[in-house]
Amino acid sequence: MRRSRCLLPALGLLLLAACQKDPAEPAAPTPTATPSAQKMAADATLRWSNAVVWSGDLNSCRQGEAAATRECLIKAMQAGGASADAVTAAGQLSSAGELAFVSAWHEHDGIGVATVAYPFRANTNEGTRLVDAAGKRIDVDAVQLDDTVRADPGVQALLAAHPQATPFAPAQAGGSTPLDNGGIRLLYRTPLRDCHACADVGQIQIGYDFDGTRHFIGQQVVPVATP
Repeated sequence: MRRSRCLLPALGLLLLAACQKDPAEPAAPTPTATPSAQKMAADATLRWSNAVVWSGDLNSCRQGEAAATRECLIKAMQAGGASADAVTAAGQLSSAGELAFVSAWHEHDGIGVATVAYPFRANTNEGTRLVDAAGKRIDVDAVQLDDTVRADPGVQALLAAHPQATPFAPAQAGGSTPLDNGGIRLLYRTPLRDCHACADVGQIQIGYDFDGTRHFIGQQVVPVATP
């Protein structure tokens, strides 16, 4: 999944922004496709729901330096009674050495909200994906200060005071606001810190916008309201 990012600051108050990942649309299987190819296509188009949730024992994958592998995770989930959809979702999330599975699911006014567990991370063991009506998944935890964000005058001022500041996931839900024509905006905030154990020096907030049919239509930087 690839990310696009945006952000807005509030000097002396809070700093705001966020990122998104858009999954690529998979090709549909052809009538002559092999069973394995058909399964791969079906896996790629899996629509997340409560059916992808799993909670179980991963102790078998914590023994030995090479135990925490994708194969071990999948086998442990299958042995732990995970549904085929839960295993598929874990496979979609687990790539480039990053192992994860969906540990919880709920809906917020028609938008799916999946809690993603990263069981083998040293820090930040949870994340969030928003899932729209078409099944598109948006990662609210992949925040980064890119060149566009750094060009903002407010961001420049904050980074002048805290040049080492960087976003630290996970993002926390900040509520929602209605949009025109029945749409909704979900808000998520991520702290900025100089180091992992340092105090927050600001916040990043983004509003994820969905239309009246709950299809994702974009994201907007939204200042954090102050008392």
